Amino acid sequence: MGKNSKSNFTDLLKETVSEGKLPERTAKLLYGFYDGYRDHAINDMDEEEIDALFAIFLSKVCQQVNTPFEFEPYHERIRKPFDYYSFGLDFVRPLVDKSISTLTGAVNLEEILHHIEQKHNVVFLANHQTEADPQALSLMLEEKFPRLAEETIFVAGERVTTDPLAVPFSMGCNLLCIYSKRYIDHPPEKKQEKQLHNKRTMQLMSQLLAEGGKCIYIAPSGGRDRKNSEGKIEIAPFDPKSIEMVYLMAKKSGRPTFFYPMALGTYEILPPPETIQIELGEKRMLKKEGIHLCIGKQIDMEHFPESENLDKNVRRKSRADYIWDLVNQDYHRFPGENT
Repeated sequence: MGKNSKSNFTDLLKETVSEGKLPERTAKLLYGFYDGYRDHAINDMDEEEIDALFAIFLSKVCQQVNTPFEFEPYHERIRKPFDYYSFGLDFVRPLVDKSISTLTGAVNLEEILHHIEQKHNVVFLANHQTEADPQALSLMLEEKFPRLAEETIFVAGERVTTDPLAVPFSMGCNLLCIYSKRYIDHPPEKKQEKQLHNKRTMQLMSQLLAEGGKCIYIAPSGGRDRKNSEGKIEIAPFDPKSIEMVYLMAKKSGRPTFFYPMALGTYEILPPPETIQIELGEKRMLKKEGIHLCIGKQIDMEHFPESENLDKNVRRKSRADYIWDLVNQDYHRFPGENT
C-alpha cells in the first residue's frame, strides 16, 4: 500500500460513523490525528501496524463516546484486562526521536528513588506542554527508572478525563483528577459540584502523602505552555496558591516530603492549540521530534528570595516565582531553547 493510498483504517472509520457509533465531528478529529501520525510514524511502523493501532484506538474512543468512563477523584492506572499503560507508551513511542532526546539530572532521580524506597514522598513541580506528557515522561524513565515511570501520580485537569480522544491514554495513568481554575466556572451551574470534587481530590492526596512512598507530578501553572507573539515557547507562570496548598498538605502528612523542579520539553510532538479552548474537541497536530527532561536539585521550600518577608502573600508569590525560574532556566538549557 502506498503512503498516500486509502487504508483499512479509513474504511473502518467511515463504517463506524455510518453505523452511528461515532459522531462525524469526532471522526474528523480522529482522522486528522491518524493522518498526522501516519506521516511521522511511517519510518518506525509499517502501515498495517499503524492501522491496527488506530483500530484499537478507535474502539476505545467509541467506548468513551457511547459509555463514558467515569474517573474517580483518584484513578489508578488500568492494566487488565486491557493494558492502557502499555498502549499509551506504544502509541507515543514512534513520535519520540530518542537519538536527539536528552535526560538531565539522573543523580537527582537516584536520590528521588531512594526517598521513595524509604516511604518518603516526592513532589515534582513542573511545566506542562502536551497531552502526552505522562507518556513522554515514562518513555524517558522506563529504561533506568521503571518504578518512577510506572508509579508517578499526575494531578490532571478534566479535559484529559472527558475528551474522548484523550481518555484512552488517561486510563493508563495514575491520576488525581481535578477541575482546573481555568474551567471551574464553565458552566456556572456546575461550579459548586466541581469545587466539592476538588475538595475530595485534595483529601485523597493528603491520604496518599500520609501513606508515604508516593511520587506526584504537579503543574502549578494549571495549563500547558504556549508560544508567544514572537513564536517562542513560554513557560506558563506558576500559581502560588497551588504550591502553598500542596506544601501545607505535605507538612501535615507526617511523612518527609521532598520537592524537585522538573522541566519538560515535549511541545513539538503534540503542540496545544494556539489559544485556550473552553469546548472539547481540539485538533491534534503531530510531529516526530526529540523530547527533553531535566530533574533539578531538591528545592528548599523555606529559604528563597523574599522568604523573610512578613507579608505571607509576598512570600508565597516569591516562592512560586523562584521555583518557576528554576524550571525556566533548566528548560532553556535544552537543545534549541537557549535563545
